[in-house]
Amino acid sequence: MSRRRGQPNEEDIGAFRQALEGAGVKRLKANRADPGKPRDNRHTAFVERRAAATAASPSQPNSRTSDGRVEVVRPSEFLDFAVPDLPYRTHVQLKRGHIPWEAGLDLHGYTLDEARIELESFLRDAAAERTRCVLVVHGKSRSNTASGVSDYPVIKSHVNAWLREWPSVLAFCSTREADGGTGALYILLRRRGEAL
Repeated sequence: MSRRRGQPNEEDIGAFRQALEGAGVKRLKANRADPGKPRDNRHTAFVERRAAATAASPSQPNSRTSDGRVEVVRPSEFLDFAVPDLPYRTHVQLKRGHIPWEAGLDLHGYTLDEARIELESFLRDAAAERTRCVLVVHGKSRSNTASGVSDYPVIKSHVNAWLREWPSVLAFCSTREADGGTGALYILLRRRGEAL
């Protein structure tokens, strides 16, 4: 049969703490376990990128999108992006086309600068009207008839980069074939003052 011990008295606790301090043990500042997993820096990088994108630039007060180098995407590549805290179910509904889009923009025939201006204006208008989901047609690429080789999709690549920087964009993905497939995007927008 085991015998229960009483609670230690203050003298015992003080002696124990002194012994620990004498041995060089330092008191923990946080009471959280370290699982030993490497920390996921994607969320931190996303937050930093989003903060840099929303910071006002004195040289371009009206523009929220960068004009820097963008990652080239293939014409048939499926684009998919979501902020880290977007509910999984909402993201799946967007990808399946179950969230009805309320407004659309077709960027065919625009130069890169014109497409940027149109997209920014469209997203601002959608935010002002508290639109939840929109459709943007960016196209895939133009085929060079002389060589038979298709050029990389310039507007698609830039739209992919621009939307990742836009503060009110929660998610976007390539559409179902009926709405344009990999030549168009469903874009889920944050409504002003709305939490996820």
